Amino acid sequence: MHFTSETSSNGVVERHFTLDGITGVLWSPAAATAGAPLLLLGHAGGMHKQAPGLVANAVHTVSTAGYTVAALDAPGHGDRPRTERDERCGLAIQRARAAGEPIAPIVAEYSWWVAERAVPECRAALDALRALPEIGADAPIGYGGMTLGVVTGLLLAAADPRIAALSLGAVFVTEPLLELAGRISVPVQYRIPWDDGDFDRASGIALFDAFGSAAKTLHAHAGRYHQVPACERASSTAFLAEHLGRGTPA
Repeated sequence: MHFTSETSSNGVVERHFTLDGITGVLWSPAAATAGAPLLLLGHAGGMHKQAPGLVANAVHTVSTAGYTVAALDAPGHGDRPRTERDERCGLAIQRARAAGEPIAPIVAEYSWWVAERAVPECRAALDALRALPEIGADAPIGYGGMTLGVVTGLLLAAADPRIAALSLGAVFVTEPLLELAGRISVPVQYRIPWDDGDFDRASGIALFDAFGSAAKTLHAHAGRYHQVPACERASSTAFLAEHLGRGTPA
């Protein structure tokens, strides 16, 4: 892991890094404590590691719960090179929207393809992050994300027993995703948008029902998937703190 820049503001240190071609960013309290929980955030499809909502969540979690938070650019996103398939998918979504056709089938297939490549990268990044002295090998790990980040998080949690809790947002629900959800046993907090024509409410409720977790909560909010109320940010942090513990707030 190679750190390429560092800035600090209001007690939160932001460091950009690269790891075998993966680009990422790490936020931590200025006085980080080894063993404090680590949260990995997955961005939405078409976004990147410093999408405004993701950064706001990261800074809030560091400042109020004392976590270290990391985010990676998914394959084909952010500072990562794009493939021909990435370009084709973007054009297909644009054409579907222009024609008034549903984008869910396109996005769901593409998200799964990206997430399958992202999971080994996430695991490698967690290895490298836990090797840092300010994080440590015993740091509990949580995961948060929406859309593409949800697919990545579920595949990661199913493959890596280090993931101890999930805080997830909207996602296009498919049969493979429902099957995958049944394999998840860690605590889950799941949010669905109530007024977004792209995301079907019934499918979101079906995904919640499919989670194999004994400890799971369902939240619904008015508006579209990206219009998450600020109170949900605090709720997510409290949920993670309940299941992962707390660090030293910035």
